[in-house]
Order: sequence, then C-alpha cells, then structure tokens
Amino acid sequence: MTYLTKPRLHHPSLSTNKVGYTRRDYEGRISTLCAGCGHDSISAAIIQACWELDIEPHRVAKLSGIGCSSKTPDYFLGASHGFNTVHGRMPSVLTGANLANRDLLYLGVSGDGDSASIGLGQFANAMRRGVCMAYIVENNGVYGLTKGQFSATADRGSKSKKGVVNNDSPVDLVGIALQLGATYVARSFSGDKAQLVPLIKGAMAHGGAAFIDVISPCVTFNNHGGSTKSYDYVRQHNEAVSRIDFISPRSEITTEYEPGSLVEVQQHDGSVLRLRKLHPSYDPTDRYAAMSYLNSHEARGEVVTGLLYVDPMATDLHTSLNTTAKPLNSLGVKQLCPGAGALDKINASLR
Repeated sequence: MTYLTKPRLHHPSLSTNKVGYTRRDYEGRISTLCAGCGHDSISAAIIQACWELDIEPHRVAKLSGIGCSSKTPDYFLGASHGFNTVHGRMPSVLTGANLANRDLLYLGVSGDGDSASIGLGQFANAMRRGVCMAYIVENNGVYGLTKGQFSATADRGSKSKKGVVNNDSPVDLVGIALQLGATYVARSFSGDKAQLVPLIKGAMAHGGAAFIDVISPCVTFNNHGGSTKSYDYVRQHNEAVSRIDFISPRSEITTEYEPGSLVEVQQHDGSVLRLRKLHPSYDPTDRYAAMSYLNSHEARGEVVTGLLYVDPMATDLHTSLNTTAKPLNSLGVKQLCPGAGALDKINASLR
C-alpha cells in the first residue's frame, strides 16, 4: 500500500557516514506493528548500528522466518538482500546462502516462537556449526500473531493477559547457544538502546556465530503485571554485567577509563570490542562461568543483560569445511567439475 512507503527525499543537512550514506538510507518501509512494540526499537537499533559501522547496505543479507519478529526486516535495510523463509527454517536457508557467498554479512532475525519451538533444531545446529552470522531473537514470550498464547520462552509461573498461568519450563536460548559453541552470546532489552546498539555492532563484526536474545515486550498481549517479559518487569529485574562500547579501528578514538576497568577483545577483522565492567569479577571470555552466572541470577528472578560471552579466537563454518576463499557462487564449471582425475585423487586419499 502506497501510504506505507516512506518518502525518498532526504534533508540536505543529514549527516553521512564514511561510505556516504545517511541514517535514512538504512531504513525500510513504515512498520505495521502495534504502536509501542519492542520489535520496532530493535529495528531502530539495527539501523543505527549498521550506519555507525559504515556498512554498505548491499553487503548485508537479512533473513527471517514467520511471526511478528520476522516481519521486521521489511522495516530496516531496505536496500539490502532479503529472504523470508517458512516457519522455523531461517537458519538452514541462511547457512546455505552463507556457504554460497561468504562475502556478504548475514543477519538472521527470528522470534521466540520461530526459534524456540518449530525451529529449535535449526537454531541449535546453526549454533554448533559456527555459521558466521548475527542471529537476533526478538523474544516476547507469546505468539503475537495468533492472539497471545504462551511461547516456549515464557517463564514458568508467568501469567497471560487473561490470567492463565504458564506451568511449562522455559527454553533458554542463551543457555543453549552457550552450550553448543556460539562464540558471541549476549542478551539485551529492546528498551535499552544504549546497550543494544553496541551489542549489535559487536555481533555484526564478529567472525563466528553471534547470538543476541533481546527481551522485546508485546504491548498487546504480554505487557501486564503478571508477565516476566513486560517493560516494567525487565526494568525492575535487569542485572547488567557490563556497559559496552564498540570502537571501530578505522580512525583513532580516545576515551577515559578507570584503571583496571577495561577488557579488550580482539576481533578477526582487527576491530576492538571494549567492555567497561560494572562487576570487576565478571569475565566474558569464560564460557562456563557465564553459564553459572546466568543460572544463579535466574534463580533470583533477575534478567541478566550485556555481553555474556565472547571467544576472541572464533572460527566459522568455512574454516571447519576448509572452503575456498572465493565465494562458491562465483566459481566456474572447471573449478566445480574438475574431472575424473581430481575425483580419483580424492577417493584415493580416503582409502
């Protein structure tokens, strides 16, 4: 519908980034989600992160599944590649696209129903294989498109808008990502843009499987007193492990930090993820300590946010498979079908 299309004109005074784009160039169509939906705040954070990273929009491939969350790629990066898959199948389609063309930046957007229910197996295998991507789950604990039933991430004991109590144990996507080998794991809140933007920037620049679970309240079905995914609940129970800044290496940036309060993590592309700790004892490079920290604070009813774990020496699926540095979709017939002689050598090496 034409009224949902944003005007193409930009104000001449809008600032541009290093590749010549304004922030408006990273936007998409006008959102059709409910006013106040946390998902729209996540879209705004993605737009801001890509603009600040000086990413050319055509270098991004955004993929999604089914649900309110999976509608959002239409609302950001309108000039990027995009593919909307069937329910729960986004990770496998993204994996195939990544194997075919490793030169693109892959952004997977999903929801708690899409990834924690029908797509749980797909999510798990994408994490354990180390597919190079930024995987964002917009987690509201309900099925917003089908009138607010509990999703697999709804906490035991939480209440629906109609007063029904959830008696099922929740699926912890952050815990699964940590256990299965994701090399960048974070949780954030859609209402905390100051934290979310640098987390997305770090995920986009990471050289392996990066996962961010974003608590994103559903204002229509899950933003009431009995919900643990509401704006009020998350604000009251938020336990941030760190305040983070993402500093691009393309130009020198100076800042002031107290002695002993800074942890630097070198990324594969040379960028530096700098963590200014609120808790001096928290080490984001210790996977098992992160699991223990999450479990202990979950028992207190606290929602832990921030960069929970990062592996500074991350590898991805291409490294595991030893694929060619040249994208597979650009190889010719001679490279893909080298003949019987090459096949004989491969078979002989396997005997």
